[in-house]
Amino acid sequence: MKHTTALIALFLSVVVLFVLSLYNGSVSIPMSAITDILMGRSTPDHPSWQYIVLENRLPQAITALLSGASLSVSGLLLQTAFRNPLAGPSVLGIDSGAHLGVALVILVAGGTMTAGSLTLGGFALVILAALVGALGVMAILLMLSRVLQNNVMLLIAGMMVGYIASSMISLLNFKATAEGVHAMTLWGMGSFSSVTLDRLPYMVGICLFGLTLAFLLIKPLNALLLGDYYARNLGIHIRRTRTLLLLTTGLLTAASTAFCGPIAFIGLAVPHLARLFLGSANHRTLMPATLLTGASLSLVCNIVSTLPGESGVIPINVITPIIGAPVVLWVILRLEH
Repeated sequence: MKHTTALIALFLSVVVLFVLSLYNGSVSIPMSAITDILMGRSTPDHPSWQYIVLENRLPQAITALLSGASLSVSGLLLQTAFRNPLAGPSVLGIDSGAHLGVALVILVAGGTMTAGSLTLGGFALVILAALVGALGVMAILLMLSRVLQNNVMLLIAGMMVGYIASSMISLLNFKATAEGVHAMTLWGMGSFSSVTLDRLPYMVGICLFGLTLAFLLIKPLNALLLGDYYARNLGIHIRRTRTLLLLTTGLLTAASTAFCGPIAFIGLAVPHLARLFLGSANHRTLMPATLLTGASLSLVCNIVSTLPGESGVIPINVITPIIGAPVVLWVILRLEH
């Protein structure tokens, strides 16, 4: 009953924050006008308001919700799989792979690639490059997972892959033009506002598929809490489970990073907030609690980033460390006692 009440409260918080995201923004629009637009009634005197609400605020709120949920669930999967409270989506270098892919197309290809009669550029190319980079690192990790049986060794290997990718990004930045470095810096700050309504179905499809896979892993995750030996006795195939965990984490992280840029701290901090709020390690309730907490936190960040009166959108990675860093410090201090 306690867990059900907590999940209902989290769900209601997501609904309230989602609605607030639609009514909040850097452009002041009367609440009655926003309600009319959402109800399908036009505002002929102010056609730009309809564009702002439906083409900007609505996809931005959905993007924040999905990105926060995806990164948070990824963090929970990794912390359980590696039995490490400081594991997160960035620890395996998957987001570094996405970052490297984007760096290659922006700094080397100039934001445009041509293959025969096909030319790809702009946001579509950035999305494709980020997905290819993230999935490329994931493929390397899957190959390493067949050799490295120890979770700690695989974790270290992932960190090393991430360091190599980061070094290559630094080298590309060193050789790049000032315009290219500026574009990379802006992308690296993270934003929920870059996904338009026509691009949104792609992100929704990828994230929902990844989250479905994560929920199908609830039983193996609960078994892994007991240790590999007990999990095997319960009929869990450790290698297959680990492969599915990597695939799911890679897919969710790749989708979020590709569409929003590298978002810091959410995947690392939110699972701990969910455990604290729920008071349980059972993934049957912890998984949905983590998803809802991550969605709520991302919506809060989205609201703060578009406060009325601001001249533009504040980068998400300016906001997330303020919330995430204290949680990480709390975890470290808790481990010491």
